[in-house]
Amino acid sequence: MYPELVTGRLDGLGDGRWLVQGGTTRRGQASCNVRDRIIEIPLEDSPTARVVRAHELMHARVSPYFPTLPAGLSEIDTRALTVADEFRVNYLLGRLGFDVALLRDGSERADTKMVAEAGDWNEVVCFLLAVLGTGAEKDYLSGIRAGRKEWAAGLRAIRKEIYLIMDAVDTKTLSDTSIGDEGVPVGYEASVVPIARLLTRVLHSRPPRDKDDSRTFERSLKPGARRAPSGRFAQLHWGPPLPTKKIHSSRTIKRMRPSQTGMVMRYPSRWLVDEHRRTFAQRAPRAGGIVVIDQSGSMDIDAPTLHRLIHAAPGMLVIGYSHKPGDIGMTPNVWILAQGGRVAIDPPAGNIGNGVDGPVLRYALSVRRGREPVIWVCDGQVTDSNDHPDTELTKEVAELVRRWGIVMVRDLDQVKNAISRHQRAASKYKEFGRVGAYLLK
Repeated sequence: MYPELVTGRLDGLGDGRWLVQGGTTRRGQASCNVRDRIIEIPLEDSPTARVVRAHELMHARVSPYFPTLPAGLSEIDTRALTVADEFRVNYLLGRLGFDVALLRDGSERADTKMVAEAGDWNEVVCFLLAVLGTGAEKDYLSGIRAGRKEWAAGLRAIRKEIYLIMDAVDTKTLSDTSIGDEGVPVGYEASVVPIARLLTRVLHSRPPRDKDDSRTFERSLKPGARRAPSGRFAQLHWGPPLPTKKIHSSRTIKRMRPSQTGMVMRYPSRWLVDEHRRTFAQRAPRAGGIVVIDQSGSMDIDAPTLHRLIHAAPGMLVIGYSHKPGDIGMTPNVWILAQGGRVAIDPPAGNIGNGVDGPVLRYALSVRRGREPVIWVCDGQVTDSNDHPDTELTKEVAELVRRWGIVMVRDLDQVKNAISRHQRAASKYKEFGRVGAYLLK
């Protein structure tokens, strides 16, 4: 076995010696490490072993090595890129006449059934790409029907869209390793990238639960279609510190205050002039409270109003948030708009969606001091990471509002009064969409 004889790469990887290690025809026990030039293959002489060797040699011929992921691929799930390239290799082997139906080891049905029963949607989707077009595909689908019958239609729809992408690309282009305009090999860009983009949407969506869900899910796979619901919030991804300016206010921020007890004598002169001899220091409570602002497409932030608000309450902490639907952590979705008497000069615009309502409110509660008010400027609508309304997420946020006394207001002009009064008005919950409706039950 001489992988060095595999030539024709045009991506600048260069030639070099390979280390060949013995493997088997069992799934997961053969591999090709393009970076370190290590190939693990079955060495016996059998039809299945020959196809497995061809599979790994095809990786050596067409699979790219990226020291750093190109910028154009940054919004694609890396696991999706890996499994999409795995399918491209099998697809190419089939076009070249290899019997890819031999790429099975008999464990596919049982393994798929076990993973499906565990509810691991992402693993089931990735496994689909490993068996697609091989002799294991039938066993895979049988395992799905046995473990999660309601997922079968969605997986068949994924299969259909993947083949539409691949069948539109000729064999020469599929195997082209020359670097294209996007900084990745031409064949990779034409096949792996669009499939991986599709899979990224799938991996970050909720699996279908019934026929209605299946129809929504299938529509979401079409180019330009809206993503299917994810049923979960996105994680907080903080943006870099914003340029700020100091608000000059007659209401100064006292970060420390005199105290009779403490660790360091900060005000020794008070020993003589203060009848209570408050020579130590304690941290003063932050005046103004915490304000969380929904900056999604349905809301807007008025910069002059924000600046006036901070001028009146310079100790206020103001947090803005908005998630880009479907983003996997590349786009900031939360930022500090004001803190410690400084306010953002030019508050950033939102990213269309909500997506992180629950996590950002939990963060605000985690930095809350004592009983200071937490104000949520919002319309009362809560959405998942793909910007779909979700009943369970709405309940989760409503319970946060109820339990911790979060005050809801519709716009920044109402914040000052809400902080001074620091009370909830249940009669006005009807103004706050789904969250308000839940709280009025």
